[in-house]
Amino acid sequence: MIYELNQAINVMVNRIKTILSGNSPTIYLYGSCVLDDFKLGWSDIDILVLTPEPITNEQAKMLVELRQALLESDPCNRYYRSFEGGILSLDAFKNNTPDQVVYWGTSGQKIQSHYSFNSICRKELLDNGVLLYGKEIREELTYPTQKQIRQDIQLHYNTIRKYAVKTTKSLYSYGWMLDISRCIYTLQTGEIIAKTAAAQWALAQNLCPNEAALRKALEVRKNPELFEKDTAIKDHAERLGSVVQQYADVLERELSAH
Repeated sequence: MIYELNQAINVMVNRIKTILSGNSPTIYLYGSCVLDDFKLGWSDIDILVLTPEPITNEQAKMLVELRQALLESDPCNRYYRSFEGGILSLDAFKNNTPDQVVYWGTSGQKIQSHYSFNSICRKELLDNGVLLYGKEIREELTYPTQKQIRQDIQLHYNTIRKYAVKTTKSLYSYGWMLDISRCIYTLQTGEIIAKTAAAQWALAQNLCPNEAALRKALEVRKNPELFEKDTAIKDHAERLGSVVQQYADVLERELSAH
């Protein structure tokens, strides 16, 4: 699996730099891959591509469907569909100004005018990101403040309260438990760690009102492919709403304390 993952990353980097030849792209990898927490069937391969000049219309058209093109050319490599991120000019990224942006997300891909990159992702990129290709430019980026990080955690808390009251049979329903663990860890320490590590830390600190549910979330996170056809696990995932909200109460108290 590691070979297939690295092969997919190398192929993706080579295709991106070929399409953007003449525009000197800088390509970063961040997220679960660099935190040694990537799990096929759950995790994303997070990349950020920044260029000195705006991307042309022709380049954007080739890039927006690149994931699908690579998957069609090598259908046995299951990692191409996991790539997510943004491709845009450095100036637009730094100043949050309109630009031609290629966006890859869980729900699809598109060409848009802005790219949202919150303070938690920025800190993760600056602290742990890996330069895959091009010039190192992180010294040009502004480090997020603790206030900005807290604000983004507050936004995620609001999302949990709105959308995780009722969960579904998807394995991703367990992700709410891991997200809350990491939010609490970041509020208490100012640092960002992998979601698996954050959930293990939360268990050690006795923070979750329903430890059995958090342990189950960890079990699923560590090997999602093992449970993708497990009806009992999916039924349990559908009943997690109240458990997630109880854990969100803990996050609410942490937000009030910080």
